[in-house]
This record gives sequence, structure tokens and C-alpha cells, in this order.
Amino acid sequence: MAVSETLDPQRANTLNPEETAALLKENQHESMSHNGHGSLVRELEFLYDVPLQVSVEVGRARILLKDLLQMGEGYVVELDKLAGEPLDLYVNSRLIARGEAVKVGDKFGIKLTEVVSQSDRIENLG
Repeated sequence: MAVSETLDPQRANTLNPEETAALLKENQHESMSHNGHGSLVRELEFLYDVPLQVSVEVGRARILLKDLLQMGEGYVVELDKLAGEPLDLYVNSRLIARGEAVKVGDKFGIKLTEVVSQSDRIENLG
């Protein structure tokens, strides 16, 4: 059963993550057994314009409310990661990759050094 047969446009916005993951897995196995990866890519093109929230986490900290209220310019929050440890890249709050900070012009970026496997990413959709 192909995505185009299973998913009508009216219903596309009502799929929950578990349904989406199941469709992607089912379609991946069918497409690979019939035509390789090319068929899967063509059938999933309707998903390419879905906006995703990307964030990079430098580290985390737990603080007390009294410390939060005392914060001001120059206050230092100690994070749980050591200097030089990879940064975590999240897409829609799911860990996708790790990497190192880089400067791109006047902005910061992340150079990926480790990426979660595609099968694990699909499995963790739900």
C-alpha cells in the first residue's frame, strides 16, 4: 500500500506521529523491495515543505527559583557539558545529530560529526 493510496490530502493534517512513522516504515520496505530508494523519495515529496523546529543544545542546568530571580548581566550559569563536548541537534525536540560549533559569516552554525541512523529517526517519530 503506497502513501499516495493510503493518505488523502484531507487527512494529511490529522495523522499522529505513530501513524506517520508506520506509513514511512511500511512504504520504505515496499519501495526498497520494488524500486530501491528512488520510488520512496518520489512518494514522500509531499512532506518536503513541512516546517520543522531545529534547535542546538549547548548544555543543561537545573537552578533554584531564587537563583533565577537574582540573575542579571554577567551572571554565569554552569552547564552540565564539558568544554569541547559535542553539541546536540534536535528537530522537533528529537535528538537527530551531534556536532561542533562553527562560525558561518557573522552567525553560528553546527558541523555535524555524528548523525542518528535513518531507521532510528523514523522509529523515534512516535
